[in-house]
Amino acid sequence: MESGISSTNAADHQWRKQLDQFVKANSQELAALAWGLHLQDPEGDSTLGIDVEPTPHFITCPREALVALNEKVDNQLRVMMGVVENHNPQIEVLLLGVSRGQIQAIQYQPQPEPPQCFEDVGEDVDTLIDRLEQRMQTAIDSPSQA
Repeated sequence: MESGISSTNAADHQWRKQLDQFVKANSQELAALAWGLHLQDPEGDSTLGIDVEPTPHFITCPREALVALNEKVDNQLRVMMGVVENHNPQIEVLLLGVSRGQIQAIQYQPQPEPPQCFEDVGEDVDTLIDRLEQRMQTAIDSPSQA
C-alpha cells in the first residue's frame, strides 16, 4: 500500500513539522532572542530565520532579499511579505524557516511579550543563539540527511 506522498514530499513535511515543534518547545527563548536582536538593531529590516541545511542554524533575511525573491517567484510570497511588512517585534515573533528552496513563515504572540521574555530569560543574544542552535540540531533533521 502506498501513502501517496513521495519521499521528497515526506522529507519536506518532516522538517516543517519538526520546526513547528521546535518553535513551540522553545517559544519563550525564541521570543527573547528575537527581542535581543531587535535591540541590537532597532531600525534594521531583517527577519530572523532558521536555515535547516546543511544543519539547522539561525540566519537573517534582509527585506531586500525577500522582496527580490518574491519578484523572482511572480509575487507568490505576497501573503508572507504582508506578514513581514506588518511585523511588530514588541508583541510577536516572526521566524522564516528555509530548506530546499522552500520558505515557511512562523508567527506567534508569546505570553509574556518578547521584551519581558528577554528580561525573564536573562541571557545575552550570543548565549541564546548557541543554546537554541544546539537544540535545533537535535530536534530538526535536515532534509538532505533524511
